[in-house]
Amino acid sequence: MSDATLHVELVAADRVVWSGEGSQVVARTVEGDLGVLVGHQPLLSVLVPGVVKIMTEGEIVVAVVEDGFLSVADNRVSILSEDASLAAELDAEAIQAELERARSEGDEDAVLRAEAKLRGTQAV
Repeated sequence: MSDATLHVELVAADRVVWSGEGSQVVARTVEGDLGVLVGHQPLLSVLVPGVVKIMTEGEIVVAVVEDGFLSVADNRVSILSEDASLAAELDAEAIQAELERARSEGDEDAVLRAEAKLRGTQAV
């Protein structure tokens, strides 16, 4: 690994969603949006449902995560979430139906998760 890159791992409970080198990571934490660049100080933060962007050479990898953790140390970024998907894997129509169902049931947590997934599909 070059000193000019971050090694990034995005892991869900059941699989490694994405692993590779990047120059920047942006994720939403309980404190707000957080950007990580090479040389970032060690950090452990709590993720909220939202979009994660990983800038690599020539592309931006967009993923959607639920609650979880983000850890930064020695130019390594670990994003751990119970459920995470690459935005390209998501079906916007199915998510819209999921959102409507969650709203009709009054399930605010499910609404937040579905809204995060929709933002991810729009960020691709």
